[in-house]
Amino acid sequence: MPGRSPVVDRVRADAFEVPTPGPEGDGTLTWDATTIVVVRVDAGDVTGLGWTYADAACVPLVEGKLAAAVTGQPVADVPARWTAMQHAVRNLGRPGLVSCALSAVDIALWDAAARWLDVPVSRLLGRVHETVDVYGSGGFTTLGEGELVAQLDDWVRRRRIPRVKIKIGESWGRAVHRDLERVALTRDKVGDDVEVFVDANGGYSAGQARRVAERLIEWGVSWFEEPVSSDDLAGLAAVRVPGGPDVAAGEYGYDLPYFARMLPVVDCLQVDVTRCGGFTEWRRAAALAAAANRDVSAHCAPNLSAHAGVATPNFRHIEWFADHDRIESLFFDGCLDPAGGAVTPDLSAPGLGLAFRADAAAEYPVRRRNP
Repeated sequence: MPGRSPVVDRVRADAFEVPTPGPEGDGTLTWDATTIVVVRVDAGDVTGLGWTYADAACVPLVEGKLAAAVTGQPVADVPARWTAMQHAVRNLGRPGLVSCALSAVDIALWDAAARWLDVPVSRLLGRVHETVDVYGSGGFTTLGEGELVAQLDDWVRRRRIPRVKIKIGESWGRAVHRDLERVALTRDKVGDDVEVFVDANGGYSAGQARRVAERLIEWGVSWFEEPVSSDDLAGLAAVRVPGGPDVAAGEYGYDLPYFARMLPVVDCLQVDVTRCGGFTEWRRAAALAAAANRDVSAHCAPNLSAHAGVATPNFRHIEWFADHDRIESLFFDGCLDPAGGAVTPDLSAPGLGLAFRADAAAEYPVRRRNP
């Protein structure tokens, strides 16, 4: 058995901007690159790894205020380190980039603690599932018909994932006809045995979203994500039509009060471990959802979400997002394979079971840390 916990010696952060294969977009945003902020926590003989998908502005937050709150303290007591960081950011404001930075450090602390104990993060969190389901996510509004079909074919035929999600709500809800055409195309191409999900990214008004929800019943769509802005709680409630798809939201949750407000108006709560406050806050958000008899679904960051998912009793599935799948496979050795539609963290690999590929990441720097 390990002896006394090593203390945190150093906290490092780097930001990397990875171009997308082509222009990508959803109902309310377009982008041509994704930024990942990678955090490493050194504690004795181990180094913990964490990350968030956010702006490079997270780097000075991590190496400044957050590093000061955890350096010199035992790495094994992760909730205590989380509490110290929470107290340290009081005057900075918790939601937004601060929460993303805090999440990445928390994740790296859990990884370091698990590596010191020589157990997987999922086991340290308290594993309850052998495997967890995933769904293929992409279907950007910027894709042409042929590109969309090719992506669907990759998810369903090559990787054998029986759940797929596409983007709708194009141009802030001004292209409903094309939205519905793409849903019909998706159902036609994947067949009746594959679950079809849609995500409007808050692009519709409540009235539009309700009418779209009624149409989605025709194609057996079972998941309608952010049909309206996630800040429009009354609108989310209004979209839940009898026999219609489950309404889901929560990916922009940065603290517990946000999730508590959202639970009464969604059928499934989304939580992003790289935004909500890391694994420490994930567990509390999942408990809130369980108290309301709601499932939790992991938003993106699939190789982190798998550890949270298998340790969450009321867990539904992971969003295996195309951008993050590509970036994580590029930056980390040991990534999980979603083929077959389910994943499980390796019980023989300590921590997250991942190794940072600094050589690959070095091709995409945004801000190099000081030596």
